[in-house]
Amino acid sequence: MTPDVTIIGAGLGGLTLARVLRVHGIQATVYETEPSPTAREQGGMLDIHERDGQAALRAAGLIDEFRALVLEGREATRVLDRDGTVLLDMPDDGTGGRPEVQRGELRRILLDSLPVDTVRWGHKVTGVRALGGSRHEVAFADGTTVVANLLVGADGAWSRVRPLLSDATPEYIGTSLIETYLFDADTRHPAGAKTVGGGAMSALAPGKGILAHRESGGTVHTYVALSKPQDWFTGIDFTDPATATKRIVQEFDGWAPELTALITDGETAPVLRTLNALPPGHRWDRVPGVTLLGDAAHLTPPSGEGANLAMYDGAELGKAIAEHPEDVEAALTAYEQALFPRSAAAATEAARIQDICFGDNAPHSLIDMFTGHA
Repeated sequence: MTPDVTIIGAGLGGLTLARVLRVHGIQATVYETEPSPTAREQGGMLDIHERDGQAALRAAGLIDEFRALVLEGREATRVLDRDGTVLLDMPDDGTGGRPEVQRGELRRILLDSLPVDTVRWGHKVTGVRALGGSRHEVAFADGTTVVANLLVGADGAWSRVRPLLSDATPEYIGTSLIETYLFDADTRHPAGAKTVGGGAMSALAPGKGILAHRESGGTVHTYVALSKPQDWFTGIDFTDPATATKRIVQEFDGWAPELTALITDGETAPVLRTLNALPPGHRWDRVPGVTLLGDAAHLTPPSGEGANLAMYDGAELGKAIAEHPEDVEAALTAYEQALFPRSAAAATEAARIQDICFGDNAPHSLIDMFTGHA
């Protein structure tokens, strides 16, 4: 008998799992907190790597749909000093293996590949408990419950499913991001648009940075990185955008005005994104009938791998279930045996990227990485 699979979370990882299972004729139901697929913005640009993200999309039968989403020229990379000097300028020559797409568009093609009733929107999980015999009950905020014979936590950093397997919880890594946008930047913010260039721009110094990416339709998406204790950020009133922006930009006193304008000219209220991570090498003992994928399994600092790994997890789990349709435990065991070393390697690399970007040798450490001198 092929199992019915209950997936918590309609992010890229959970949807990839549902799609790969469908390719193999296996039914899955996805429960998602958000009330609809358009309830909120889905984030910015993603570079989808050949070895994991694109491999997952091939397993899902969606590689052609993915290629249609690629934004040409967005693999261009610039590294600047705080005075605006361009230290590295790498154009997108079309030969790279990390094409850029909008996260929301990638999620859309996954959703479009599934029957409309696959995702049950507006289902916020309030608790999960073991029933015995590999079965688990999931309770939702609306008072309903569902019993899962095979439960997959694809529900992100603060997973409600993870406690069934592990006592680990994410911890603050010491750095946070503040997010804002410029729209129609070439016309309305030409200096900032020119500074960013055609793809990604990083202006870095030890413990801080201004990072921006050109998205579709002339949009520039900016992240300000600051290595500060959490209580430093709680002292800023982000409900007052003007005051919050003024306090953030003070940390970049003396930086080039075309860089600080990416903060002060922001057309959306600054949003704080606290960065957290699970312990490196996070793993768990096999618990019948349940597993994790993506950030629920291996939350790391940003490194360009998070979405790729979540989709790859989903594809690998889907293939394992398809290979062992009558033995779920064999499928989960095989999946986790590969997952744990892959996750540990990703955590190590993410910590290295954080040090490269915001450590004592920034921005030159980032240049060394791009030019092969690391």
